[in-house]
Amino acid sequence: MSIKADHWIRKMALEQGMIEPFVDRQVREGIISYGLTSYGYDMRVTNQFKVFTNVFNALVDPKNFNPRSFVDIEADYIDIPPNSFALAQSYELFRIPRTVSALVIGKSTYARCGIIINVTPLEPEWHGFVTIEISNTTPLPARIYANEGIGQVLFLESDEACEVSYADKRGKYQDQHGIVLPRIDRKA
Repeated sequence: MSIKADHWIRKMALEQGMIEPFVDRQVREGIISYGLTSYGYDMRVTNQFKVFTNVFNALVDPKNFNPRSFVDIEADYIDIPPNSFALAQSYELFRIPRTVSALVIGKSTYARCGIIINVTPLEPEWHGFVTIEISNTTPLPARIYANEGIGQVLFLESDEACEVSYADKRGKYQDQHGIVLPRIDRKA
């Protein structure tokens, strides 16, 4: 990048709607931080969660996923059971430009507690709310706070536009809203 990374991210967010809503500074006092960082953006998580449960003893099959594997919770925080996970939605909407790829990675505050965010790629021309997988690797319950930072998005800009973007492929997770479960075929 020829300009400072944080200026580039600010410009892309404000001029091209790459991140909405966009917070042009890091908010951190008394909370898990979110907002613009030096080379990325700390995204938040909404108050909508799907917490994994084995109450119905459903098989976890990515080709035929049973939604009864989750309990829906709307709250200011959730406690993920030991050695389990939850799904959540990013608070921010992302519109990745054709010359950009992005990676969602975990925040060190959560990682130091044994909470891992799955690394998720955001391909060129992908747009939507990110479905985030949050794993509790500990033998104890782990708390996740709504409307606070959950992961960092790192942006990688190319000098050229990609030949085939996520939009060109009609990707199955394009324009996702809410917490989207695994799918094989794109549903109209």
